[in-house]
Amino acid sequence: MASPPPRPHPLARSGFARNADRMIARMWQHGLTVRPPLDPEFLWRKGSEGFEAADEISIRAPEDVADFRDRLERLCASLNDEAALNALGHTMAYGQLTAAVRKRHALGRLWREQLDLAATPIAPPIVVVGQMRAGTTRLHRLLSADPAHAGTRFCNALDPVPASPDWRPVKSGFTLALARRINPWLDTLHPFGATRVDEEISWLSYALDACAYEAQWRIPSFVAFNETVDPAPIYREFARILRSDAAAMDNAELPRVLKCPQYSEALPALLEQFPDARIVLAQRDHEAVLESSVSMVASQSAFQSDHVDLAAIRVEWRRKIALRETRTEAALANFDGPVARVGFEELNKDSEATLHRVYEDLGIALSPAARAAMAHERARASRDGHRGHRAQIAGFGAKAGRARAEAAAVRQT
Repeated sequence: MASPPPRPHPLARSGFARNADRMIARMWQHGLTVRPPLDPEFLWRKGSEGFEAADEISIRAPEDVADFRDRLERLCASLNDEAALNALGHTMAYGQLTAAVRKRHALGRLWREQLDLAATPIAPPIVVVGQMRAGTTRLHRLLSADPAHAGTRFCNALDPVPASPDWRPVKSGFTLALARRINPWLDTLHPFGATRVDEEISWLSYALDACAYEAQWRIPSFVAFNETVDPAPIYREFARILRSDAAAMDNAELPRVLKCPQYSEALPALLEQFPDARIVLAQRDHEAVLESSVSMVASQSAFQSDHVDLAAIRVEWRRKIALRETRTEAALANFDGPVARVGFEELNKDSEATLHRVYEDLGIALSPAARAAMAHERARASRDGHRGHRAQIAGFGAKAGRARAEAAAVRQT
């Protein structure tokens, strides 16, 4: 029997990404298009086109408006001074930041036109907390499969502004198709689907939290700022988006199962918005989390910069893992609501028994319908390609050298 084709290396750029990088660089070099500056005022003008100035403020408090502006300036400075982006990475940063400004205005307009939407009463959420690569996605999707619960669709996370007709699943499908061309490792690291339940990381990134950006770019000054500044404005915006999404999806009466590794870092701010939440804490050995996290971050970084340092990524994420654990435990020490702790190996060994115990710890009933839906989710997950993320990364040095040589060749043409 023929062996299956090798999985893409997590630190190798796809042919599509290499070609896109070369093409963009040459277009800039020959004046066919202009290299867009990562400048806060330029990004603001582009992202706010078609909106009114009032959409920025809308129902937001003055400190929330100021926080976003401050974050945009600091993130641009970090990208320009530290990230060493190649042409593709620069273009992707431009696209992501103009999208954040655009979504900021679109949400503001939505709330100006529908004043009560962001104040929709919702059921107490269930929050899956834990390090990335610690089984949080599996827990999230199993809990969300319960028909008594709700989850956030990927397309809603990517675009939180509801519309009728709702074309978000179609648009998100195209976005995922392009992302897979750029990064063939994508679904191996985290299986995606346009309408599949997914984490709310985009809602945080649209408020310019560092979580999505630090997993792609080397931006240490912005990360340091993000870790020390009060995250309350981020989570006030998050709560408004969640309440609006629940109203749009007509599931506000169902507990929403939330999940994002960043919650571990700012759990008090999240719980301030949802003090009656239930917590599910995913736990895994730090070294296993580290190696898997390094693979994930490296795969996202490799096609956006020609100067990715695997050792530096490992040092940074070792620090990040320790920080998140310390902050999570401190937050839970002051939390008197239900908490269920789940070990990674326990979940691997018998997820059905583990979920039964989790439901008991949270004080909620596990119905036959929930069991059946979870069995369906397990079957679906078993067909995902996520187990391949442990591929060897020893060849990174040679691959990084080739990437630098390619970039130099483009600059000389």
